[in-house]
Amino acid sequence: MYYIDPHIHMISRVTDDYHRMAYAGCVAITEPAFWAGFDRGSVDGFRDYFRHLTEVEPKRAAQFNIRHYSWLCINAKEAENVELSRGVIQMIPEFLNKPNVLGIGEIGLNKNTKNEATVFQEHVDLAMKYHELILIHTPHLEDKYKGTRMIIDMLKQDRRLKPERVLIDHVEEHTVRHALDNGFWCAMTLYPTTKCTPQRAVDIIEMVGTDCIMANSAGDWGKSDPLAVPEMIQEMKRRGHADSVIRKVVYDNPLAFFRQCARWQEWPAETEVEKAKRKPAKAHA
Repeated sequence: MYYIDPHIHMISRVTDDYHRMAYAGCVAITEPAFWAGFDRGSVDGFRDYFRHLTEVEPKRAAQFNIRHYSWLCINAKEAENVELSRGVIQMIPEFLNKPNVLGIGEIGLNKNTKNEATVFQEHVDLAMKYHELILIHTPHLEDKYKGTRMIIDMLKQDRRLKPERVLIDHVEEHTVRHALDNGFWCAMTLYPTTKCTPQRAVDIIEMVGTDCIMANSAGDWGKSDPLAVPEMIQEMKRRGHADSVIRKVVYDNPLAFFRQCARWQEWPAETEVEKAKRKPAKAHA
């Protein structure tokens, strides 16, 4: 089964991971800008990072017939430095015409501070000025529920914003309904020991349904699994979910959201044989 990983940090992964993901059915990924494991000290440092996301990673992914897309921002972990953040935000438009850029992200909160909220709102303003999609990071270390509510409240205050153009990531059992009920897309981040396991993700799908929800592996510097989405696919199969239901979560839903960006490009993912298998059989006279 083909799938799209809507959030994975391939800059922190070896090339063998692309190889394994391709064999598991991955046809496209989107890579949000994120923390590099340390706080960067200059706008030029981020400029070089954005060049890596828009020039280097698409070439690495293409070796395995995987399309690579990216998002640009200064991550919430570094947003306490408002002066640096504003310099990065001012520089981002240099890259918004790159063919693999989907929008602004992953922006959000880390410790739910005033400075993080300020930088978040200035990112949103940038996205609105350039009519970009937004990918949201909800906090891990502090109160996720409080941070998610803060983020949604700030988004709702901007009358220019359309909820269907925003993807709220890292949702869990206690935050997913708040995101969905306010008209946003949401994603579950699958980790071996933290955040949301593949088993918990399937529990959430069985709780809220398959509309406007997707799953990703994140695959960052820490303990993580770039094949977490295929693991969730197998868990759904073990529980008896139909292929069409699984495909909606891991392929059709990401496609529906990302197609809102004019820079998203389709690909011939299915062979004619596979397409024929999905067509209903003709009734015999």
